[in-house]
Amino acid sequence: MADTATAAQPTHFRDPPPFAVRAQGQSLTFYPAGKDRRQALMDLVRSAKTTLDVCFYIFAEDSVSVELRDALCDAAKRGVKVTLIIDRFGASASDEFLQPFVESGGTYLCFSPRWSMRYLIRNHQKMVIADNKRAMFGGFNIEDDYFAPPERNGWNDIGIRIEGDAVQGLSDWFGRLHDWTDDDDAHFREIKKTVSDWEWTSQDGHARWLVGGPTRGLSTWARCVTQDLKEGEKLDIFMAYFSPPYTLLKRIARVAKKGQTRLLMAAKSDNGATIGATRSLYSYLLKRGAKIWEFSPCKLHTKLLVLDDAVYVGSANFDMRSLYLNLEIMLRIEDKALAERMRDFVTEHIEASEHITPELHKKRATIWNRIRWWAGWVLVSVIDYTVARRTNLGF
Repeated sequence: MADTATAAQPTHFRDPPPFAVRAQGQSLTFYPAGKDRRQALMDLVRSAKTTLDVCFYIFAEDSVSVELRDALCDAAKRGVKVTLIIDRFGASASDEFLQPFVESGGTYLCFSPRWSMRYLIRNHQKMVIADNKRAMFGGFNIEDDYFAPPERNGWNDIGIRIEGDAVQGLSDWFGRLHDWTDDDDAHFREIKKTVSDWEWTSQDGHARWLVGGPTRGLSTWARCVTQDLKEGEKLDIFMAYFSPPYTLLKRIARVAKKGQTRLLMAAKSDNGATIGATRSLYSYLLKRGAKIWEFSPCKLHTKLLVLDDAVYVGSANFDMRSLYLNLEIMLRIEDKALAERMRDFVTEHIEASEHITPELHKKRATIWNRIRWWAGWVLVSVIDYTVARRTNLGF
């Protein structure tokens, strides 16, 4: 679904190096570069002494998958209790590929292992928890492209290593996910109820784990970000897939009218419909003062939202699926210094991106492109969402 207008192709862009921030009692290390993210992931797995809880949406059969599988095998052989959960919809790793892990003593579970009422709900979460003390999470999956550099069109993404009491909250959530996945007869209403009610909050209230997923009302992730947008004054969104419902679009527009809204969207993806869906919203947002850029050095998979002093980071996109259907995990930390650092991070990527001015957007918005953008929006925001929701929830 590429447009006839050619996006800027900066050749100088390189992924930033890792950086660390201590915020509200949590030690956070961010890994924007694939090679650093891969090393940090493997180091975490190899450091585990007692338990290792692992969950990924995509788990392929390629070089990074083999390396991680073998590291999990080694952990199990040295006496670590290792549990791996993958999403059967997203993961291509076969039972045969993972058999060495099982033979080493690991436990391997699939979310939605066969057609059922929950098949179209995707477990989109990504997390690795070692010894209930150290963890890594973010938007990246286990496939070579998620660790490849920009010059090879690898996914631009973030992995976050975390130490602090928030790891206990992540462990609690993983335990609930394990129980659902392990029980073929688990009632779907229990999943919906937990998604609606569960969140973990630090003692000072400034760090919170929020989850997204199927529920008749709003999940804790959707409810929290909706409230923040109602009250926010300054907004940065760096997002792979962006096609929110009109209610949230209006709230973003309200903030944009204050002149302090920057949106950094994808120029490249594995799904052209998602780019079209996002571009269909540009005219509305530009007219209300939003500043928009498209990141063009490589495919974009980052999920980051900074609103005033609150930072959201994790597995969720800002679209209908991630807000209302998929199982997602997001960390919200309210910390001024962290928010400023993440805005600097967004700025680094803006400098390698194409500024979508009203004039450029008008030039791009030919009748044919507008039809394709509208079709992309209908596909990802109406058809996919409606079919999945009705199939799974009976609405």
